Amino acid sequence: MGTRIRENLLAWGLGLARRFDRRAPDPAELGTVAIRRILVMSCTAIGDTLLSTPAIRSLRQRYPQARIVLLVNAPYHGLFADNPDIDDLIDYHGGYRRFVRLALALRRERFDLVAILHANEPQATPLAYLSGARWRFKLPNNSRFRFLLSNHQQVSNWRDFTHGIDQRLAVAALAGADGSDKHMILPVSAQNRDAVAGWLQQQYGITPQQPVIGFQVGASTASRRWRPERYAELAQRLLAANPSLRIVVTGSPQERALADAVAGAVNDARLVVTAGQLPLTRMPALVQRFACLVTPDTGIMHMAIAVGTPIVGLFAAAHWHGSGPTTELQRHIVIQKHRTCEPCLGKRCRYAAPPCMDNITVDEVLAACEHQLSLQPENSQ
Repeated sequence: MGTRIRENLLAWGLGLARRFDRRAPDPAELGTVAIRRILVMSCTAIGDTLLSTPAIRSLRQRYPQARIVLLVNAPYHGLFADNPDIDDLIDYHGGYRRFVRLALALRRERFDLVAILHANEPQATPLAYLSGARWRFKLPNNSRFRFLLSNHQQVSNWRDFTHGIDQRLAVAALAGADGSDKHMILPVSAQNRDAVAGWLQQQYGITPQQPVIGFQVGASTASRRWRPERYAELAQRLLAANPSLRIVVTGSPQERALADAVAGAVNDARLVVTAGQLPLTRMPALVQRFACLVTPDTGIMHMAIAVGTPIVGLFAAAHWHGSGPTTELQRHIVIQKHRTCEPCLGKRCRYAAPPCMDNITVDEVLAACEHQLSLQPENSQ
């Protein structure tokens, strides 16, 4: 059965169910102990889920006694398992796969409230409704399924929010929370730090005292990537100016080819490729080891910000005000260039090397890296 047919059948069936729905919750219970079980839906990419952590903390502060469960993209389960504001996680497998099974599992949890922080339609809102929760909040709420939401009357869209964290905090506010802290949460255990430090020394001879810069060469879409050859030139100039420096090119297994292209062009043992070599649960500890991370707008950028690593952020197709750093701005350097194509095609960009990202020069990224290195303690230079 085609996706469109499924969606139409789902809309028809839920429309009929909504007409006979007798759920009529009392708004006075929001923010009180009457809310005992909360489902948070943030089941897209790593960065998107990290952007949800301030809102989850806000919900925890408002409902300290509640059981809070996160619906998370299944491959990222381990990354968020230690979040102190989450009691449990349920894996999401995407699309209509296991849709009925998941809906039944959610219903068994008997949730009082669902906060959809970042999840894809047409599945997200129907799942929230089918969970049986009395309260269901989502922003933006302009999908065809908004009639299933508790906040369906006043319609909003993405242009109503400056940053992704603002959007998620606004959903938490609808649910009765009032937190405003925008710091993302990603705990890094001493065990993982020690394991990564030992691995770097054993595999690559990188000692804890050596300064390390990270390069994230991949991104979720080609429109956000900087050319591998520019990373290579940047690496050569950094290594020439800083003999003790080591560079780690990181990324996912799918980004290994991009990372290897950089390493092949540099041809220097002081630059190593770890893309695809570490389990995801060890990545925060690796990123925390860097003096700074040179990165486009992607999940590892958000990870760096969350664990306190300064970034040199490369932006063009998107604006950093919408997805870049929001806290401790003095620690981060963002290089923002203009879009060269209007309208921007984003994920459908036809350029293998986007001309907007080409506006970012090696000289300015080098200067930013040198500045970040200058802020490191003397014994790590």
